[in-house]
Amino acid sequence: MTPHPTNTRFTYGPVPSRRLGRSLGVSIIPRKTCTNSCVYCQLGHTRKRSVSRRSFFPREEVLDEIQRIMKETSPDCITFVGDGEPTLSTDLGWYLEQCKRRWPTPVAVITNGCLLHRAEVRTSLRAADIVLPSLDAGDAETFQAINRPHPTLDFHEVVEGLIEFRRDFPGAIRLEVMLVRGINDSESNLRSIRKLAWGVKPDRIDIAVPIRPPADRSVLPPDPDKLIRAHRLFRSAETLDRAEDGAFEIAGFTTLADAIIGLSSRHPLRWDQAKKLEVAFGKPGQLESLVSSGALSVSEYGETRFVVPSTGKGIES
Repeated sequence: MTPHPTNTRFTYGPVPSRRLGRSLGVSIIPRKTCTNSCVYCQLGHTRKRSVSRRSFFPREEVLDEIQRIMKETSPDCITFVGDGEPTLSTDLGWYLEQCKRRWPTPVAVITNGCLLHRAEVRTSLRAADIVLPSLDAGDAETFQAINRPHPTLDFHEVVEGLIEFRRDFPGAIRLEVMLVRGINDSESNLRSIRKLAWGVKPDRIDIAVPIRPPADRSVLPPDPDKLIRAHRLFRSAETLDRAEDGAFEIAGFTTLADAIIGLSSRHPLRWDQAKKLEVAFGKPGQLESLVSSGALSVSEYGETRFVVPSTGKGIES
């Protein structure tokens, strides 16, 4: 089992989610251990692309932390997501079952869906109420360009895994399509993605665009006309092109520095969101001090400023 620091936090939030309301995030994967290294990822480039499943952390420690946080807050959803691809954890099914036994709160998993062609992965997700997989490409070439998957992953096998999962899964499937300018937003791209997405038959399709600093700084949202076209092609799809509203909660954090660094390491914070945390802790001016001391870095994307931990800069494959 991989050793981990004694100050490891497995939970964050609840944070405002555009799809899940007030979401308590749970990370059961070491930072940036993933099957892919997507160009748009808000956590930077993947340190270690992997398709090998294993147990990463002592699961009782993770569950104990969820238990502590759930005593302090009542989120709309407990969401397994965080630092990497959650289906890489062989403990995922156990976590989902334990959460369902202990709390009435819906349990969700955000996944890139690349391992759903494996029966054991599909089985591990059965206890979830909601699974939110991704489908950003309609062909193998685009899959390579936008998701940069582990070399053993086959695009057609990934799509078949999504279809097979739909046949077996009793809960809700919300399929996310992330659109990036010049990569997968052409008419032919949109039509091919739509064809595959409808074949999956999800309960809902969300069309998303990058709104936080991406791994590749050349990544940009589609032009407005392309987004309008996507919405028309996908008909009843929801469009996620605006920043989330609502406050970030500070359950479990004892200092402002811990809260901002802990939250922004998994969910880059807009400057205004970080200032609201400053108010919550009654520490005016400390955000600027954290930046000037080098604990935080300021990153701009579009016309918006974000804060991220300085240690998170320059992560490469």
